[in-house]
Amino acid sequence: MNQHWKNFLLSQNATFESDTDITFPAIDDDNDKAIYPIAHLAVLTVSGKDAATLLQGQVTCNVNELTATKSSLGALCTPKGRAITTFLLIKTGDVFLVILPEALLETVKKRLQMYILRADVTVTDSSDQLCLMGLSIPAMPAEPLFNTTQQDAISVNFSGTQPRYLVIADTDKAMALWSERVDNQHFKPTNSDQWRYLDMLSGIPWLTTETSEEFIPQMLNLDQLGGICYNKGCYTGQEIVARTHYLGKTKRALFLAECNSTTIPAPNSTIIDNSTDTEQSIGKVLLAQHVQIVTESAVTAVKMLIVLQVSDSDTYNLSLNDNHQTKITLLR
Repeated sequence: MNQHWKNFLLSQNATFESDTDITFPAIDDDNDKAIYPIAHLAVLTVSGKDAATLLQGQVTCNVNELTATKSSLGALCTPKGRAITTFLLIKTGDVFLVILPEALLETVKKRLQMYILRADVTVTDSSDQLCLMGLSIPAMPAEPLFNTTQQDAISVNFSGTQPRYLVIADTDKAMALWSERVDNQHFKPTNSDQWRYLDMLSGIPWLTTETSEEFIPQMLNLDQLGGICYNKGCYTGQEIVARTHYLGKTKRALFLAECNSTTIPAPNSTIIDNSTDTEQSIGKVLLAQHVQIVTESAVTAVKMLIVLQVSDSDTYNLSLNDNHQTKITLLR
């Protein structure tokens, strides 16, 4: 994170619990407009006259369909079709911005550089030059998912129902935008983990170091989110991704779930089905996060995105494979 941006957030009463977890003092009001600092995501810039060609041969989305007003989710895969990372891909002029989990940035940068060879492409970590923030504006009318505007800053719609926006801007513009939203438009500074929670509710399948290379893109519902193009031609991992599509229904898919636990299940934790005596492993935790503390019982509600084997009967008896066999409830 840019040090000037960090110092600015500190001046706005932010507390850095870690490099990626940022909190603000609670504000007791009815304002539903919120602004979030985002540090768990990072920015790779892919530039050069061959940038589009390189990306088109490596990622699941159709790079040639991106415009200044249309961005896309996508995945970078291994030759075996396993997603190394998911990302948001934005076209700005002749340059592409890859928004991805900060923990996977160096892995992805090295992977893309492997395929440059003699092409005119530069892959740059721009996380120190570009700042990320989120805006939640419930009163705004709904608009297409990943609809993009590019005026003073880049803004990408991250919800198909209740509009919220991922904003990318250089440091000076980010500070000016934050000040304008908070001081003049009465946006409430809100903890960064709340933005991650909203991403979970929207089914955005961000990966971690633990879940990288564990799932094919359809298991993450990337096809439902427009992040897979089946007629764009070859790319790394395309054979497996296409075969899964054309052979029929994916055997595993992404679900929103919850459980009550005092600890947050780690990414890639095993989920078992208790409907049989065998307690068969049936899925994995993708992401999990605390959302509410019940003080009387000291039990904490946890929301999760889980990758689960699809049941023909849609009946499950799920639990975490932990010491308490913590029960899991599917939400959708």
